[in-house]
Amino acid sequence: MTGKERIYLFDTTLRSPSDRSGEASEDGQIRESVARHGGGGMTGKERIYLFDTTLRDGQQTPGVDFSVEDKIVIARMLDAFGFDYVEGGYPGANPTDTAFFREKRTERAKFAAFGMTKRAGVSASNDPGLAALLSTPADAICFVAKSWDYHVRVALGCTNEENLEAIEASVAAAIAAGKEAMVDCEHFFDGFKANPDYALACARAAFAAGARWIVLCDTNGGTLPSEVREIVATVIASGIPGSRLGIHAHDDTGQAVANSLAAVEAGARQVQGTLNGIGERCGNADLVTIVPTLMLKPAFAGRFDTGISREALAGISRLSHAFDELLNRAPEPQAPYVGASAFATKAGIHASALLKEPQTYEHVPPETVGNSRKVMVSDQGGKSNFIAELKRRGIAVAKDDPRLDTLISLVKEREAEGYAYEGADASFELLARRTLGTVPVFIEVDSFRCMVERRHDANGNLRTVSEAVVKLTIDGEQRMSVAEGDGPVNALDIALRKDLGRYQDEIADMALVDFKVRILNGGTDAITRVLIESRDAAGARWWTVGVSENIIDASFQALMDAIVYKLVRNREATAANAA
Repeated sequence: MTGKERIYLFDTTLRSPSDRSGEASEDGQIRESVARHGGGGMTGKERIYLFDTTLRDGQQTPGVDFSVEDKIVIARMLDAFGFDYVEGGYPGANPTDTAFFREKRTERAKFAAFGMTKRAGVSASNDPGLAALLSTPADAICFVAKSWDYHVRVALGCTNEENLEAIEASVAAAIAAGKEAMVDCEHFFDGFKANPDYALACARAAFAAGARWIVLCDTNGGTLPSEVREIVATVIASGIPGSRLGIHAHDDTGQAVANSLAAVEAGARQVQGTLNGIGERCGNADLVTIVPTLMLKPAFAGRFDTGISREALAGISRLSHAFDELLNRAPEPQAPYVGASAFATKAGIHASALLKEPQTYEHVPPETVGNSRKVMVSDQGGKSNFIAELKRRGIAVAKDDPRLDTLISLVKEREAEGYAYEGADASFELLARRTLGTVPVFIEVDSFRCMVERRHDANGNLRTVSEAVVKLTIDGEQRMSVAEGDGPVNALDIALRKDLGRYQDEIADMALVDFKVRILNGGTDAITRVLIESRDAAGARWWTVGVSENIIDASFQALMDAIVYKLVRNREATAANAA
């Protein structure tokens, strides 16, 4: 376009990661920093306060609906981790939040309630919403206040002056009630761009009334980091100290974390966000990414103290995954710091360098965030990948062992057929152990059959019924099991695990928790890949894979691998305990 500079976009999707040469990383600096510093509370550093809004903003996530019991569990998790503030929700807005605020839910963190400022035309003492907030056992009240004159006019239907008075009176009422008061200046950045004088007037009204924190909100999530940095600096220059400013960012442009960090660089000292970045629309700033960045990156770690100990930081992966488990959703594998792929290397050249010196391809040591290094196996992997992955699983094999070459060839052949072992760790381990001759024959499959029948039940209702028959040989004895289920795969799973003889008790605590199907080449006769995730009572989780033109056959392969893997691991655990 005439008169504008051209930005050129270069896509590397189709390039193998092995084509990239090694780069230097900050890992050496971070390892030195970790060794030099212990926990939080480091002398001479400015304090960054962490305000978690998971229990309110997270409730607005599509598909998420916390019960009171869920909120109690999550509040304990957040409190134990070490966040400074845990916002519990909006008491009086719904029965769940009202019940949750019947008592204080944190021990260490300040327990915060969220709500509106008083209404225009009503005194603070006569506003029922404000009274409900002040009557809770919350330590702090976070008022949401309009700071964009457009919203004052359209949403509130009052004058700009009435809105300023509502901010001042609400803050004063909270302080008089013995609460810590803070104000979320909603739509602050958009409001500042539209009318900077009025946006600043809202922030100054909160500050003058005695609010501990004035939080600048990018409510629509469209502000860029450079804009955040400039606007926060302007707010500070107007007379509000950075030690009283917070940032609340939404992720509609994928920059909520970057915007939060930009605000900190500009002088803000409170950061709001949620676990795993959940929230309405595209989500909120992800505290699971922000906290390690503040603590491990030299640009921040050398200047700031988050109050989070190193020991707590090492549990952040567990916190993230436990939260996903509570939401009944699979963790995001590519999540920064805590994802299963965050420290995973697939390409052979990368793996070789990584094994020699981890900091060649790691920006922080994985153990600092409770994660682990993972060298993945795939058709792009060389011997280094395979040796490292086998070693991690306690399988010793020499680099010149011909069985290793056999395993590498087998993996490449099977991945060409549609198998994907980087996403199915248990199936890979079983394939490796079978190639090396170390997997006992627990179960022999003689046959299986699945039937799906659509029929009317006794009440005349049309139903679809799935039935599976499985014939197995265990210890020389043939066993046949029949089961009905919610679909053919469920019926097959139930039948397969119905009678495993002397192994039955070993798999009693095993459950299927995720089932994924991928059509690889289109059409109703296409090759199908099935990935199954299983877990047991000890919390172990593992993925298995099956590939076939028939989805039932692919599912059966993955189900069988899941059971055999569990039996193999049980024996390893028994041997380790005996030693």
